[in-house]
Amino acid sequence: MPKTTFTRQEIQSFAQLSPFELKDKFLQLARAAQKGEPGQKEKSQSQMLNAGRGNPNWVATGPREAFFALGYFSLAESRRVWTADNLGGMPELIGSGGRFDAFVRRHPDLPGIEMLQDCVEHAVERFGFDKDAFVHELTDSTIGDNYPVPDRMLPHVEQIVRGYLHDEMFDGRPPAGNLSLFATEGGTAAMCYVFDSLLKNGILQKGDRIALMVPVFTPYIEIPELDTYEFDVVTVRASLFAETGVREWRYPAEEVEKLADPSVKLVCVVNPSNPPSLAMSQRVAQQIKDIVAGPNPNLLVVTDDVYGTFVEGFRSLAADLPRNTLLVYSYSKHYGCTGHRLGVIGLHDDNVIDEMIADLPAAVKDRLDRRYGTLSLEPAKIRFIDRLVADSRQVALNHTAGLSLPQQVMMALFSLFDMLEEGQAYKRKIRDIVRQRLDLLLEGAQMKIAGDPERAGYYIELDLLAEAERVHGKDFADFLEKNYEPVDPLFRLAEQTSVVLLNGGGFDGPEWSVRVSLANLDDLDYLKIGHHLRAIFNDYAEEWKLSRAPS
Repeated sequence: MPKTTFTRQEIQSFAQLSPFELKDKFLQLARAAQKGEPGQKEKSQSQMLNAGRGNPNWVATGPREAFFALGYFSLAESRRVWTADNLGGMPELIGSGGRFDAFVRRHPDLPGIEMLQDCVEHAVERFGFDKDAFVHELTDSTIGDNYPVPDRMLPHVEQIVRGYLHDEMFDGRPPAGNLSLFATEGGTAAMCYVFDSLLKNGILQKGDRIALMVPVFTPYIEIPELDTYEFDVVTVRASLFAETGVREWRYPAEEVEKLADPSVKLVCVVNPSNPPSLAMSQRVAQQIKDIVAGPNPNLLVVTDDVYGTFVEGFRSLAADLPRNTLLVYSYSKHYGCTGHRLGVIGLHDDNVIDEMIADLPAAVKDRLDRRYGTLSLEPAKIRFIDRLVADSRQVALNHTAGLSLPQQVMMALFSLFDMLEEGQAYKRKIRDIVRQRLDLLLEGAQMKIAGDPERAGYYIELDLLAEAERVHGKDFADFLEKNYEPVDPLFRLAEQTSVVLLNGGGFDGPEWSVRVSLANLDDLDYLKIGHHLRAIFNDYAEEWKLSRAPS
């Protein structure tokens, strides 16, 4: 295959972009490769394969069908109160549980009604809900005729989601005490709210030192660089190798030890990692616990655990370090619901952030009392989890804060589905899907990765430079570094094969690594991507061999 049509200088300039912006350039090249030049025949019959983004190509149908069935019942409840052409009333609380049971009996063939009934009955049994109160919360919220009250999260939905997190993020072994939750517009909003409120409340100051466990989801790299924060960032690198040319993507003890420095105020971790897609080892989790128990007791942890459901027995740092950890979770990947924007922030009621706010200097506390003074006669007693809610709406609009109520209902149904056997079977199925795709990718690419029982497999990060050394030795790796930019293989893939991957360097991983999403294409597409990746790799090897041949 020919080389890329771009000069090395042009590639260098593009490499400065975020990987998600650079992806758009690769997409342009891939489309152009299919269409050919104007007036010419198509120069490629290959299908464009975009494995650059993590949007899954599966959806959880059962809980969605239950939601639509709930919609019919909710409309019946509205029309029962008031019917005039297209006008209905607000559903009533008293007797709503009995009316729901009657509706189920009258509509046995309504799609989703059996799943909905199972979810409702499970919630009533597990959480001890009053059935009228719970069913009314579901129906009134599905109709969406009121503002979210409480603004942070609906009472029954919060209990259900807490149970889901206990099951899936805490391995069924939650720490003592209560985990308070704030429903957010996906994990994206959760990230923004956390950074904003920590700064607004004086827990972090502009220019403070924080740590990132890398490679990591790119926004965690880019947000601290904004002029709002300008944080001094320490990187904790997953730099261990299993053998020559095969990365473990695990953190050496000396890297984790950087967190023992009390000047490090906060550490951000995506767990399982993105893009290596490995759950944090117990060794590293224990080392962080020891650091918090010793030299850095006020170290704050932001753990983004969106991929936790893809690892058997996953346990979040929020379970092991409840006082120090802000949990961010999104439903998007597991349930194929990125468009729903469903996320939560979790913080245990007994936490160091509230203690740190109480210990702030008098001048800072006076400022915060003025900031939150319209919300309470005792603003100093407002917890950080509730300040997050107020800050999300510039405080003044706190009375209309909160995630859309139909979205909260969907969140509850996704969570309850997971508690049923059908939900557990679904979980096993999507785990099998990504692992099958990983096997096919590696078969096509003929590349080796470290075996790891805590691999989520939602993504894979492949270090091409390490692979070069494994297959052909250090001379070949040196040749690549000397003659090409690290993203050159991605330009070649897009131009020559219409394959789009992301550059691992954009996630603060090795510059020559690439990220492949294993979630968004058909299974056999990954075999094709692997073959294309190996072909590009072999082209570089041929160029290297020619460069060594006597003239």
